[in-house]
Amino acid sequence: MLWSQTFIPTLRDDPADAVIDSHKLMLRAGFIRQLTAGIYNYLPLMQCVIHKIERIVREEMNAAGAIEITMPVLHPAELWQKSGRWDVVGKEQMRMKDRHQRDLVLGGTHEEVITWIVRGELRSYRQLPKNFYQIQTKFRDEPRPRFGLMRGREFIMKDAYTFDATWDGLKNAYNKMAEAYFKIFRRIGFDVRMVESDVGAMGGTGAHEFMVPVETSGGENVILSCERCDYAANIEKATSLSLADEGARPEEPRQKEMVFTPGMKTVEEVTGFLRVGPEKLVKTLLYEVDGEVVAALIRGDREINEVKLKNYMRANELVMAAADVVMRVTGAQVGFAGPIGLSRVRIIADPEVKRMRNFVVGANRDDTHIINVNTVDFTVDEYAEIRQAQAGEICPRCNQGRLQSYSGIEVGNLFMLGTKYSDALGANFIDSDGVEKPFVMGSYGIGITRTAQAAVEAFHDEKGIIWPKAIAPYDFHIVPIEITDRRQREVAFALYEELQERGYAVLMDDREERPGVKFNDADLIGIPVRISFGDRSLKDGQVEIVKRRGKEMVKIPVEKAVDKAIEIFGQL
Repeated sequence: MLWSQTFIPTLRDDPADAVIDSHKLMLRAGFIRQLTAGIYNYLPLMQCVIHKIERIVREEMNAAGAIEITMPVLHPAELWQKSGRWDVVGKEQMRMKDRHQRDLVLGGTHEEVITWIVRGELRSYRQLPKNFYQIQTKFRDEPRPRFGLMRGREFIMKDAYTFDATWDGLKNAYNKMAEAYFKIFRRIGFDVRMVESDVGAMGGTGAHEFMVPVETSGGENVILSCERCDYAANIEKATSLSLADEGARPEEPRQKEMVFTPGMKTVEEVTGFLRVGPEKLVKTLLYEVDGEVVAALIRGDREINEVKLKNYMRANELVMAAADVVMRVTGAQVGFAGPIGLSRVRIIADPEVKRMRNFVVGANRDDTHIINVNTVDFTVDEYAEIRQAQAGEICPRCNQGRLQSYSGIEVGNLFMLGTKYSDALGANFIDSDGVEKPFVMGSYGIGITRTAQAAVEAFHDEKGIIWPKAIAPYDFHIVPIEITDRRQREVAFALYEELQERGYAVLMDDREERPGVKFNDADLIGIPVRISFGDRSLKDGQVEIVKRRGKEMVKIPVEKAVDKAIEIFGQL
């Protein structure tokens, strides 16, 4: 492809609304352009990357025995209402009405639709197992679209669904899909890790995510993994053995006492004022959970895990209580809530609170806290692990190793759905014993556009993108310094045509631009191998071949350039 015949609108400066490196680079390199919040146009270079990722996904899914189909983007609301997800997904679902005022959904995933298909077509265990997949545009009304294609409202995804007669069959399908995912992501160039995750609105009995570890700010997920065993989990799912009791000495209960704490609302302000550590304070956090006000108690130096709290309560919606709700329930401003005397409010405490002695809580009175509080001073309705696990704590699996944390980008997921959807939608088959039973299902997703941006986040430097060769928009980038020079033009087109004849994707910069502009753009768009030359190098009968990664350069005679470039590309 000639640069002059395609469309690569590069930018010199970082866009003001882009925060993470990959988002900045994809905009600057002319891969994407935003239409509105969370919705992007995929320009020619991005389209090339998408096609290459899709090809890898198709090859490995087909090799794993999956069957490609295409399902509608537009779904009748009745399917989602029958599955129970109409209320669970709620505001994140793109919804509309047709001219007859019937509710419709723009699909963000297709569990309901595929179950509806199978319900009417597969009747016997002899037709199982089955694995169907598609690659399609999806829609989710994200509350805060951000980070470019990482958290968008419209995106491309591969989704697959398995149907088995037994739970053992599901486990086999699940493991087979995990193996296929490892092959896909390793072919792309990722060192992915498979970690435990929360099932969320998808439901089911278990889930895993495939994470690309990154050392940049673009890692939207925190992963905790054990230094000694294979335990790894998304921080939303991760558990740990608390170190709360390490080195602690038992305390005798002391007389509780109200203390004036003027304007002291945060943990740091209160503990600093009272000259105690944050581990000696219990935070009382008020939430509105499906219309009910709930108080969650955790230690002052802990972060609450709202996903765990929401799952424990089996809630559809959980939001922090507004200031007016806090005032109505406690009689005080935000920052002074406490469990003592809190009436008509369900209180859920993390188990660490049970082991605490002589701690500090809010007094449900402005500018006031209570010291030397113990759990006998108030009623806890339930204890449940609602704190967020932390690096440095003990692994819950081997009980020995310490947890380590790293940032990652989710590029794929696996869900053991079980019979959640087949039960809800009446999708049954006749088993070998003649009994009608529900299908045992699995669901498996790969974010195609998310994977593309994850590659940029994982592979770039200060000059631009460094595409892994498997998904690079082109294999070679030919850059003649002066295209109007007859000799340079002849060499450029000769190399261009020979590389294409040998089956490679080639971009040639035939613009009449300054050398600095061409080389900066070449680094920015990140094609794996660059072949460049000017009047001076051609006088010596040579061209320069440069690897984008590491900028390693060799000079090669023109007549050997194609063979050497292919050799270098093959070694990447």
